[in-house]
Amino acid sequence: MADGPLNGYSALELCTSPGGAYCGKLLAMFGADVVKIELPGVGDPARGAGPFPEGLPDREKSALFLHLNTGKRSVTVDWRARTGARLALALAEYSDAVVCDLTPAEEQATGLTPETFARANPRATVTSLTAFGRSGPWKDWRWTNMTSFAAGGQHYLTGDPDREPLASGGLQAEYQAGLHAFGATLAGLYWTMRSEVGQGVEVAAMEAQAGTLEVALPDYAYRGADGLTKRRGNQQSALIGVYPAKDGHIGIHCMPKNWPQLMKAMDSEWMIDDERFRDTRARLQHGDEILARFFAWSATVTKREATRIAGETRAPISPVNSIEDLLADDHLRARAFFRDVEHPAAGRVTHPGPPARMSLTPASVAPAPLLGQHTVEVLSGTLGLSHAEITLLRQQGIV
Repeated sequence: MADGPLNGYSALELCTSPGGAYCGKLLAMFGADVVKIELPGVGDPARGAGPFPEGLPDREKSALFLHLNTGKRSVTVDWRARTGARLALALAEYSDAVVCDLTPAEEQATGLTPETFARANPRATVTSLTAFGRSGPWKDWRWTNMTSFAAGGQHYLTGDPDREPLASGGLQAEYQAGLHAFGATLAGLYWTMRSEVGQGVEVAAMEAQAGTLEVALPDYAYRGADGLTKRRGNQQSALIGVYPAKDGHIGIHCMPKNWPQLMKAMDSEWMIDDERFRDTRARLQHGDEILARFFAWSATVTKREATRIAGETRAPISPVNSIEDLLADDHLRARAFFRDVEHPAAGRVTHPGPPARMSLTPASVAPAPLLGQHTVEVLSGTLGLSHAEITLLRQQGIV
């Protein structure tokens, strides 16, 4: 448990999605004691998702699980069984926050709803992550990252205008839902600190996506026009795009005020005063010529060279970093962003640091737990169960 700003707070995590796990990860990173409930012998689905070292499946070495569960304690409880559900509710009594993402069917079968958690602990902030919310015609539908990305409108805006929509890389819809859940849980904890009363927090992945459509949604609602909501891809203009370099790609986003600096970076200062490129309208009319110049220049430099030139000329150029680039990046290394953590089964694992830095109570990164590593510790230390009681539960397959 980290000695961060949430030190002294406890959270119970009953989640099987990356979004819920990411919310718990952030709580743990900033100091909360996060107890993660996993099914005995199986664990979080992320344990089986990988990727794994050398491609060999191992529940203790999944890169996805290790990333999503840093700093937590793992307790194995079969929450699907009646006795296991009672244990989950008992653990909620000792938690300041509960983060749960069970499906409506799972809630109905087990009775582990936000309402039952709230009754078990009226002071707890109970955060529920769902696909589409707990009301409305879609409330019982299940979700994946793709369906949330598509239903929330982000899919429609991503890709080239003359092609089908594209999904963003990774599990961004789920991570955004988890990030919103983290912030909302903190707001709930603050409310409880002021009022001594807990409340429910509901995060719908579809709404998390729809709420981050930038200007597209308000523009359409305001003007009733679809002018800014169509996919643009790399076609908005030659001045905004991705171009191939010697060793990968670079990104250019040139606003009118940046035009002189960009031309200086490309050794093309003659273009600054050329009538064909004198202002924004003229540059748009001669986009093909600019495009040809950009492609010709980018092919002569490496990403690192382009970055150096951009720094010297204040030009709007950036490398498109690969994962290997990020891990080797001098700037991130100087800031000690990546942290090497020793895991009892996986060995040394490199993790990203916290998404925010605090001067007095810095966050920390601790290893993810082994499956059920803290079961006895939590059931005896928190719930006061005896060794004999825990042994019996284990024999019954409950823990």
